[in-house]
Amino acid sequence: MHTKSDVELFKLVRKKNRGALEELYDRYGKVVFSYAYKFSNKQVDMSKEITQLVYLRLWTTGSSYEASKGKFINWLLTITRNICLDYVKKEQRHNQQDDRIAIEHMANPKNEIEEHINKQFIQQAKMKLTVKQQRLIDLLYWKGCTLQEIAKIEQEPIGTVKSRLHQSLKQLRLYIGEGGRE
Repeated sequence: MHTKSDVELFKLVRKKNRGALEELYDRYGKVVFSYAYKFSNKQVDMSKEITQLVYLRLWTTGSSYEASKGKFINWLLTITRNICLDYVKKEQRHNQQDDRIAIEHMANPKNEIEEHINKQFIQQAKMKLTVKQQRLIDLLYWKGCTLQEIAKIEQEPIGTVKSRLHQSLKQLRLYIGEGGRE
């Protein structure tokens, strides 16, 4: 393998020749890592992961290198650059999502108090429903059962379950709309 050209090795890689991939890694792995290392502001773990992604892409995709368009190493570094950019974008999206989740879950005493009051209010309204209506609400919203599953559990036609759900929600809206008054 050591005597084969980059083009020959790459053709073998496309035929899933592991030895050819290893030889390309031996030849260019340090250069790819170096590029990723500089791109990632000297983050070793990120650079290692990017290097793995580059060689994984060579192995798993139908990438095509044409010798007439330039040297293999330049083509490989272009792939590395693209993966670096994708990786950074992915990290930024992930970090933004983490920040958004953290902000949403920040303790806000006012929200916690309102949430507690709302839960109590809904619980009081639910207590005004019949036992079958309460059970239906619990199975559907708290246990995550489907209407068909509830019909089997209750041994009733699905139409009856749907009708009971409609009436239950209508009653809840009525009780909540009245501010809990009877």
